[in-house]
Amino acid sequence: MKQRLVILLCALLSGCVLSMAQVRDPNFKRELLLGVKGGVSMPSVAFSPNIEQNTWLGYTAGVALRYTEEKLFGLIVEANVTQCGWDEYFEYDPYQYRRTLTYLEIPFLTHIYFGSNTVHGFVNLGPQLGVLLGENRSANFDTHNLPSFRNPNTIKESYELPVKNIFDYGITGGLGVELRLNRNILVLEGRYYFGLGDIFGNNKADVFYGSSANRGILVSLSYMFNVSK
Repeated sequence: MKQRLVILLCALLSGCVLSMAQVRDPNFKRELLLGVKGGVSMPSVAFSPNIEQNTWLGYTAGVALRYTEEKLFGLIVEANVTQCGWDEYFEYDPYQYRRTLTYLEIPFLTHIYFGSNTVHGFVNLGPQLGVLLGENRSANFDTHNLPSFRNPNTIKESYELPVKNIFDYGITGGLGVELRLNRNILVLEGRYYFGLGDIFGNNKADVFYGSSANRGILVSLSYMFNVSK
């Protein structure tokens, strides 16, 4: 399944490049934009066996480089620090547990835009790589000396389970709008990340033998400056 998604992504990106190359405008001026961004993340982890989770907010912040050579088409590379992880939902007990995983994420995005010279809508899509920078665990119970849980499906091994894979990879895509004021550009974007790698081991003998992949919604505001004019 994961391999099919990667192949599908590559096919979509190739199709975008080919279609944009056919509409090249000889009068189009190439652009190089540099920017900074910040926003919130709404992360979760796709566990199998499942862990029920609360919605919670983290942060994302970073820098971006966008190169636009063709009309309607560009390429973006970013370096972002983003909080991922999960906040467990305890239906029957007054407990709280959150595990925050902080990643350095590097997405490589195809940028397709449309609109007027002042306001652009856009679609971003591409692969993303990540490396774990650190983690933090917060709980209102002793994770080394566990209490009794009323939910029989509680996965007790998860609370102190060490991360096996510090590298992460997946697909990310988003929609947004930007306001262009001469060389100054404000960008509002909503993005979704679909992780293809697992945080923990996924062998039959492992706790999460099915999946432990990052997921997340990100909403960010960016300021970009056109350095090519």
